[in-house]
Amino acid sequence: MTEKKCKKIGVIGRFRPLHWGSANMLDALCECSEQVIIGIGSANRYNVRNPFTAEETRDMVDVYLSPRFSNYKIVFVDDYGHMPEFRDSRRWQEEVKIKLGALDTFVSGNPYVLDLLKGWYHTTHSSTLVPPEKQLQISGTLTRKAMAEGDDWEQYVPPSIAAYLKERNLIERFRKEFGPR
Repeated sequence: MTEKKCKKIGVIGRFRPLHWGSANMLDALCECSEQVIIGIGSANRYNVRNPFTAEETRDMVDVYLSPRFSNYKIVFVDDYGHMPEFRDSRRWQEEVKIKLGALDTFVSGNPYVLDLLKGWYHTTHSSTLVPPEKQLQISGTLTRKAMAEGDDWEQYVPPSIAAYLKERNLIERFRKEFGPR
């Protein structure tokens, strides 16, 4: 067993759905830290960019990680950017501090999020922790587009996530609610 580099790392993602790029990042975080706090971002949003509930997303992350890791905790982080009075991100920053707590490092692949949180946390880009051979150019948008159009979306997600989505008829629901018109 290798020694963990950090005591506590935090990350926030929408993970809708959990694709290989995010899965590889979560693997790397769980491997290098004693505890990982995983924030499900935009937990209060349900739309084409967030077509799975926060609970479904939490379950996807858990289905993927739990067979190999137990050193993570999942929390919900709401999105306030759609509210004019909170567009400055202060309410979101405060919620992140409360939900994630004290951290050694906050990780994100989003430079804007890293900039928002650099005043409270030591921040690092996720690419610095994921081995180069596991860094993939897959996005939730690409995956959702393939789902909506009936293309081979399964290549973008771990098998356990594909099974989760199919068993619960979430692909059909997604296509019915948000697919091409």
